[in-house]
Amino acid sequence: MKVVAFNGSPRADGNTAILIRKVLQALEAEGIETEYVQIGGQPLHGCMACGSCRQLKNRQCKIVNDNANLYIQKMAEADGVILGSPTYFSMMTPELKALIDRAGYVAMGNDHMFKRKVGAAVVAVRRTGAMPTFDAINHFFLISGMIVPGSSYWNVGVGRAKGDVNSDEEGLATMETLGKNMAWLLKQLKPFEGPTASHPSFFSQT
Repeated sequence: MKVVAFNGSPRADGNTAILIRKVLQALEAEGIETEYVQIGGQPLHGCMACGSCRQLKNRQCKIVNDNANLYIQKMAEADGVILGSPTYFSMMTPELKALIDRAGYVAMGNDHMFKRKVGAAVVAVRRTGAMPTFDAINHFFLISGMIVPGSSYWNVGVGRAKGDVNSDEEGLATMETLGKNMAWLLKQLKPFEGPTASHPSFFSQT
């Protein structure tokens, strides 16, 4: 089992990264393989609404001058996906939004290829405004047919300067619980992945 996490913050070692890695540590402690991917600060074009992914059904975006197709492939191959972002004017970063738009459009045009994967949002915020970002990420998971685990609170950590979230004890505890809950859910779903003559794959049901 594997979970891939994408950091939409341009600060590769900032508060969003700290929160994501807290979730990954909890997953790893439960025996789940993890991968951390930095997308914030990298060139990532928005969706052009050309419809090529739906027409070709090749599980790829037509735009090839950035790493979006690599990221989409990682999401498709993983059992779980974490999307993390700081809060910019009450919304996620443009890089993460571009990934959501393009990955989401490709997935929906190719038999909803993210369906029944586990998805979790992680949000860093200076003070307020995090919930629209948290909700928008979860909206992507839900419309993609993914399964979203809960935690002990909403998955938000509070901090402004780099490292400030380390002082948010409740936020860090929320991330640790999220990782544990995500691992538990993945393990519950895992037995359904292998189809048998009498029990078809849970992930292949429509």
